[in-house]
Amino acid sequence: MVIYDSHQRKKVEFKPIKENEVKIYVCGPTVYDDAHLGHARSSISFDLLRRTLETLGYKVTFVKNFTDIDDKIIKKMNETKKSLKEITEHYINSYLKDMEALNVKRADIEPKATESLDAMFELIQKLLDKGYAYTLLNGDIYFDVSKDEEYCQLSHKCQDDEVIHRVDIEGKKNPADFALWKACKGEEDVCFDSPFGKGRPGWHIECSAMIKKHIAYDGEYQIDIHGGGADLFFPHHENEEAQSHCAYGGHLAKYWMHNGFVQINGEKMSKSLGNSFFVKDALKHYSGEVLRFYLMSTHYRAPLNFSEEDLITSKKRLDKLYRLKKRVYGVTKKQQDKEFEQKLLEAMKDDLNISKALAVVDEFISEANENLDKNPKDKALKQKIISNIEFIDKLLGVGGSDAYEYFQAGVDEKTKKKIEELIQKRTTAKKEKNYALADEIREELKNMGIQIQDTPNGTLWEKV
Repeated sequence: MVIYDSHQRKKVEFKPIKENEVKIYVCGPTVYDDAHLGHARSSISFDLLRRTLETLGYKVTFVKNFTDIDDKIIKKMNETKKSLKEITEHYINSYLKDMEALNVKRADIEPKATESLDAMFELIQKLLDKGYAYTLLNGDIYFDVSKDEEYCQLSHKCQDDEVIHRVDIEGKKNPADFALWKACKGEEDVCFDSPFGKGRPGWHIECSAMIKKHIAYDGEYQIDIHGGGADLFFPHHENEEAQSHCAYGGHLAKYWMHNGFVQINGEKMSKSLGNSFFVKDALKHYSGEVLRFYLMSTHYRAPLNFSEEDLITSKKRLDKLYRLKKRVYGVTKKQQDKEFEQKLLEAMKDDLNISKALAVVDEFISEANENLDKNPKDKALKQKIISNIEFIDKLLGVGGSDAYEYFQAGVDEKTKKKIEELIQKRTTAKKEKNYALADEIREELKNMGIQIQDTPNGTLWEKV
């Protein structure tokens, strides 16, 4: 497999640290608000990476953290008068619910910052003992970037104009120095006991500590792949790498991968810009599978300019897969198509080349429909089609829904109940040979925008 390593700025052959095993750490959300499309895109991107590696036979350990202590969370506490636990648990559950709707596999380990303080204390103490960190008069502890000869060699993004704008704190030695520990500032602050006095951790320290605690190898590299959004490469990942190799030697990760931004109207999606589009709002109008398909259809490293028009076009492309699945509805026995699986997997092995992968899927759909037109009763053909659709679901995370339920998305429960009642009434009418009433009900459903089909599995319906 070939992946793009952000550090080397090129595609390289992926070789895990330990044969047949891959350890991945992806920076998760700060849980003070609902998940937005940027969170969704990052999650889907690394879900595709995980699925590809697992399909290739690797044993993958996937870790994604929750930052559950942060300035934004404290601000939310002060605004809502709710506790830290109330806020963070609510938004963690909301995030997990949204990711489940997008068919993103849950991480194997989901550490929280507040549950990893001991690991952070150990890391900070090592940096103090080795002279890479210093304490201010107010009790804050900072990392001294001037002591790290390798600082900025990861991201190559440490131009002066990017670091001089950091908040100036009295006693800081360098503008680029970053907080490892923030001493308690007052009653409105959230503080924890520590060997350094009451306070709370800086943002960058938590991921390094969690990696060391949960999945780190001893040696040149602690993990295989570290990932996140492109905005995290500097300063967040740069600082993680600095504090980790200064404390423990070696490097934090062998490969670094970053997904591109989601843009709205050509601007990076950002809360500060007021253009953040929550996943939960999108899910009110489109199924999670449709949203997933749209967000993954642009290569993970490229920026994605969100457009509802493009989303609708993307849905029509996914519809074709489900229309094919409808044609083989009820087929359960499978027949593996190794040639198709290899073609699809080869595309994803090339740095998750989703454009090539979806072209393979499109070609499969076209050929399958053509063959079904010629041989509508060919059981072996249908079994191969079902097998291929299941492989698409395994690798790409789409195509696994019931073919008819997929086309029922967007119909509210009250309307669904009415449709089912009308279908039952029509079934009874047919049994009683009241065909006029049965036809009348079919017409009523048609006027509601509902198309029905009588099958050996009963009468099935879809929204048209």
